[in-house]
Formats: sequence, C-alpha cells, structure tokens
Amino acid sequence: MTFDRSLKIAPSILSADFADFGREIAAIEAEGADWVHVDVMDGHFVPNLTFGAALCKAIRRHITTVMDVHLMIAPVDPYIEAFADAGADILTAHLEAGPHSHRTLQAIRASGCRAGLALNPGTPAAAAAPLLDLCDLVCVMTVNPGFGGQSFLDMTAKIAELRALIGDRAIHIEVDGGVTPETAPRVVAAGADVLVAGSAVFKGGSVDNPAPYGANIRAIRDAAGNATRAA
Repeated sequence: MTFDRSLKIAPSILSADFADFGREIAAIEAEGADWVHVDVMDGHFVPNLTFGAALCKAIRRHITTVMDVHLMIAPVDPYIEAFADAGADILTAHLEAGPHSHRTLQAIRASGCRAGLALNPGTPAAAAAPLLDLCDLVCVMTVNPGFGGQSFLDMTAKIAELRALIGDRAIHIEVDGGVTPETAPRVVAAGADVLVAGSAVFKGGSVDNPAPYGANIRAIRDAAGNATRAA
C-alpha cells in the first residue's frame, strides 16, 4: 500500500449478504469502493458476534483493493498473527481493548500489516498522541461499537484535534459509524480521509442489482468532495 490522503470509501461488509460475501465484495469494488472494511466483533468487548480469522481468509481472494480489518475484540494480541495470516492489509485495534496498546501496535506492524488504532466516542484524541508514531491509521468511532445502522455521534472536534496532532505524518484518519451523504462532509472537513459506511452503501441494492451500491458510494463521495473543496 502506498500512502495518499485522497478520500477513500470503505464499505463495511457487516451490511452485506452474509451468504454471498464473494459476489458482494466484487459488486462493491466494481461500483467504486476503495477499501473493504471487515468488522470483527467478539461478543465480549462489544455486544455482538460477527467474523473470525477463518472468514477473513476465505474472503481475501475476492478482495482486489484493501482489506481493512477492524478488531473489536479483547484481548487483541493473541489473534494478530491469525488475522495477518488471513491476509489483512490493515489491522485496527481499540485503545480501550487492553492496557498495552504500544505493544499491540508494534505486534501488528511486526506481522506485516499496517497498524490502526480505534478510539471509542468517549476516548479523547489526546489519548492517541503518545501512540501516533506507531500508527498508520486512527479510526474515530462515531457510534458506540457493536452494531451496524446506528445514528451518527458528532466527533468532528476530535477529528480536527487528531488532524492537528498528526501533522504531516503518513497516518489516515478513518471515521466509522453513521456515515451518510449528510454526515460525510462534516467529518471530511474536520480532517478525515477514510469513510466507513455500511447500511448507507448497501441500502436499496443486492448482488443481482448492484447499481444502487454505486449510486450510494458516489453520493457519499460527492458530498464529501464538496466539503473538501469548501474547507
């Protein structure tokens, strides 16, 4: 992966047809997705249970863009190698998932993956400051993690603070939760460059009718692009 700060849309397959991930991934990539976001939940750190490393390995061959794996699990460290072996390009762990985030980020990088650090809505931007030199991405949660389809929580001040803390370092700011054409301009204007969207991308479409996926991706991208030009 080569770093660039151009806007990226990363549809979350949490909103896809679980019985047809291969075709769903092909559809969203064909319709303009830049990355494919995989939400891993353990039913412990967050109140839902989704995918494991075996599923990630199974879908890896269908992904031609970037496999962006968001680990909403605790503990994280024992599973890093498995998800790296499954083909993740980016592994993101939550700062709140354990006491040794520095070690976790080091281990992710040592596995050959880009390292992401996720912050829950109640965690301030300043908490990430000592860890930024080990990060390739910071994910700002704009919902409380655990379920798709939640309403957006305004974290624009936190995003702007992170953008200032990051400076010219090659670190993406990703926003995850409640991203729509209405909320995308706000987070992009604040400094985000990767937008995770689940239901806002997949609504109205299917693997047999993927055109709405493209329309939804373009609507988010166009709205965010207007914000970028206005900022």
